[in-house]
Amino acid sequence: MSLRSSIGMKDEFLFVYGTLRRDARCKMSHMLARCSDFIGEATYQAKLYRVTYYPCVVPSKDPAYRVQGEVYRLRNPALLLPLLDEYEECGLGFREPTEYVRLSQEIQLRTGQTLSIWVYIYNRPVRGFEPIPSGSFSAAKTRQYSETPNLGLTTSC
Repeated sequence: MSLRSSIGMKDEFLFVYGTLRRDARCKMSHMLARCSDFIGEATYQAKLYRVTYYPCVVPSKDPAYRVQGEVYRLRNPALLLPLLDEYEECGLGFREPTEYVRLSQEIQLRTGQTLSIWVYIYNRPVRGFEPIPSGSFSAAKTRQYSETPNLGLTTSC
C-alpha cells in the first residue's frame, strides 16, 4: 500500500530541509510540528546551499546531488501553507522575484517510495553561496537560527 493510498489522495505534504526541520530551533519549525504529522526522512534530487543562517535548494538533473530532509502531512493546508509562504517570502506581497517559490517536486522517502509534494525552491541566483556537498543542512550548520517574527503562530491548527 502506498503512502498516498493509506493516508488519502487529497492530503498535502511538505518536504523541509532547513529551518523547518524537527531539530531546528525556530518558531515556525515548532508550529509545523504542532500542525502536521511527521511522515519520515526523505531525499530530493537538488543542490543545497547556505544562504546565511538558512539554506536553499536548487533542483538538479545530476543524481549525485541529494538533499536530505523530512516529509510532513499538513493537517490544515489552507491555514498552514499561507503562513509558510510568508515565512519563505514567496507569494503575493513579496517583491519579484520572490526569494522562494513553492513547487510540487518528486521526493523519495526512505522506503524508496516517490511522492510529488511541496518544496520551497530558491528563486534567485546562488552565485557566491556556500555549497553543502553532503546534502544535509543539519550536519553542516554552524550558526544559530535567528528568531523569526510571529506570523500568526498562535493560530490553532
